[in-house]
Amino acid sequence: MDWAGAIDKHQAALKRLLALLVAMAGMTVTAGESQRTAGIDVGQNTLPRHLHRAILRLLRPAEAAARRLIILAARGMIVPHRHSPVRASQQHSAFLRAPGGTGIVMPKGAMPSRPMPQSMALPLLDPLRLPRHKPSRPAVVPRIRGFGFGFDAPSLIPARPVPEPDDPLDADRLRLRLAALGRALDDLPRQARRFVRWRQRRRRGVFHRLSPLRGGPPPGLRAPGSRHAREVDRTLDDVHGLALWTLEHPDSS
Repeated sequence: MDWAGAIDKHQAALKRLLALLVAMAGMTVTAGESQRTAGIDVGQNTLPRHLHRAILRLLRPAEAAARRLIILAARGMIVPHRHSPVRASQQHSAFLRAPGGTGIVMPKGAMPSRPMPQSMALPLLDPLRLPRHKPSRPAVVPRIRGFGFGFDAPSLIPARPVPEPDDPLDADRLRLRLAALGRALDDLPRQARRFVRWRQRRRRGVFHRLSPLRGGPPPGLRAPGSRHAREVDRTLDDVHGLALWTLEHPDSS
């Protein structure tokens, strides 16, 4: 099989999709360019809810396809073992929740929030499918009345606002993920070395996860034969089968 040709074909398809997503997000960043150099104002970026969700519906399968493309690029790759430096013990805060610490409960807003990262790397592992526990929420807000209030008085508890398609949503993390996907597609050999080093650490017992791919369908995949299938679904379906075969038949030559 022409592995290099298959990688180039699907890499080009993902780059075309990335260019579309970048345009939808209103980013001036090019594929592989970091947010700092692109001049993206992290912290003051929002997108309408409908556009944010539309980008996510395409970004999830694109990230999954890129992870499988990295597995193909790492086929037969040998990376020298790199020893991790010994880190000095760090002084922990007295406000740690568990284990240890004083058990002091810090009020909300007392601790400074973590700054938004300026860049991120494409995760090499699929997110695991965790069971979702939907909290029970009352459909009707309780209307508590007191003496002196008529039945026509407005409720003291405001109702939960209904999400609207044009509600502004924070898009900082979305743009970070787009930039990470662009950098990964622009330098597949580097990402392949990351994957090989992950496998080396897994063999040493550092990680307990058996496979970088989760069981079942890949994240965000729609059945390629369905009427709602997209080009990214066909790409993801192809590279998913190749990645599974590669993991089952590793080529160490």
